[in-house]
Amino acid sequence: MNILISGGSGFLGSAFSRELMARSRVQNKNVNITWLTRDSSQAHPDDINMMTYEELAQSDMSFEVIVNLAGAGIADSRWSDERKEQLLASRIQPTEALLAFIARTTIKPKLLLSGSAIGWYGTQGDKSLTESSGFETDFAHKLCDDWEQLALKAMNHGVPVAIVRTGIVIHPEGGMLGKLLTPFKMGVGGQLGDGKQIMSWISREDWVGAAIFIIEQHLANHTSEGHHASEQHHTNVSSSDNVLETANDTPAVVYNLTAPNPVTNHTFTKALGTWLHRPTFFTLPEFLLKLMFGEMSTLLIDGQKVLPKALLEAGYEFKQPTFKQALTEQE
Repeated sequence: MNILISGGSGFLGSAFSRELMARSRVQNKNVNITWLTRDSSQAHPDDINMMTYEELAQSDMSFEVIVNLAGAGIADSRWSDERKEQLLASRIQPTEALLAFIARTTIKPKLLLSGSAIGWYGTQGDKSLTESSGFETDFAHKLCDDWEQLALKAMNHGVPVAIVRTGIVIHPEGGMLGKLLTPFKMGVGGQLGDGKQIMSWISREDWVGAAIFIIEQHLANHTSEGHHASEQHHTNVSSSDNVLETANDTPAVVYNLTAPNPVTNHTFTKALGTWLHRPTFFTLPEFLLKLMFGEMSTLLIDGQKVLPKALLEAGYEFKQPTFKQALTEQE
């Protein structure tokens, strides 16, 4: 099986690639992974192929699955107007390149798995949110929705789409946890604001496992018959499941990639301090977070309770369903 990954060298893409290759060796299956890159000299594992975007534009290769993860980190810096443009462009440009390849290639992929985030739902406090929930409009929602709507255009070419809305990914190698390790180890870690905001998280091991589960489930049920391209219209999630209602008969689904047990920031802080054997007396008040981070402070202050209803109903079994497990059972 040939798989093309944008963002393959990143925090999620690299772990996803490693697990795919490990499973292929155990199962004695032939899996070829290609990372899309803007830098042909980028370091990479020996068993990973590399392809530049320029090469993709000329390539006649075929891929059974395309995984679209490219995108700058939304929490990496303050949301200036320039940064907002960078965040959008870093998602839109790779997706457009993939769509151009899909439109041109003779043998279409059987699935496009495209990244998104639980920011799609906007700020909704402690309201339980599943794939059929609506949204509140803010910058995070618009960023995610623009990315999702573009990826869904793959259906115009008969390619099914799975959108994965990712929560806070937990692993010490990167993401939010990677950024917090240093201050917490120094004993200056603490809760954010009143600590009551809900954090919807997922261990990196389960993110990888869930993504592979979605792909394998789709390929097992895949049929190329009865899929006809048509003009893409704006989509809404069905009220009963995670199937996106579109004007197109090519299937599209959405999954929340979050653990089934979200925690408050207070619980997160205390668990992290216990794991590191460090005190967590400090508190960063809300006004200071807003002063430091501006509009981006909403990611730290305003909670989201996003649940993986579709993933659980599909039969995925979490390896690390609790936050304590995510901290103590790292690979």
